[in-house]
Amino acid sequence: MERIIKACVGILPKKLQDIYYKYEEKWMYLLFGGLTTLVSIVTKLVLFAAVPGKPIWENTAVVAISWICAVTFAFFTNKKYVFKNETKTRNEFWTVFASFYGARLATFFMEWAIFAVFCDLLHFNQSVITFASQVLIFVANYVLSKVFVFKNKDKSTENEQ
Repeated sequence: MERIIKACVGILPKKLQDIYYKYEEKWMYLLFGGLTTLVSIVTKLVLFAAVPGKPIWENTAVVAISWICAVTFAFFTNKKYVFKNETKTRNEFWTVFASFYGARLATFFMEWAIFAVFCDLLHFNQSVITFASQVLIFVANYVLSKVFVFKNKDKSTENEQ
């Protein structure tokens, strides 16, 4: 994947390459955050279509399953490509994993509340709310990942000195 990205960036004019490398983390989050959003949306829409009728538990169950799929995808892509977080021990890996899922749990409840209010109470269209809620989730996830999960240890150490 890294070779594909480097090859794509390599064909850009020098000024655009400079912009890419200056804001690489944000571009990578935009790419993989977009793919994570796609995973979330596709799993929701497939599951909404697969459940016959309109059972009362549908929105909650679909949001939960979709969340698990999207967060698992996001963890591995954010860790490797966006924040370039390397863990040297199992304990360190599981600490980052737990932090990531914990931070994403906050946005899960935010998304669940959006669906509970707009779909269950106000009867808005599930597809519309699926797309609209992703904007808020996208921004909140970046902030939580950047601030709480994949903190750059080198920069925090430099600032302390």
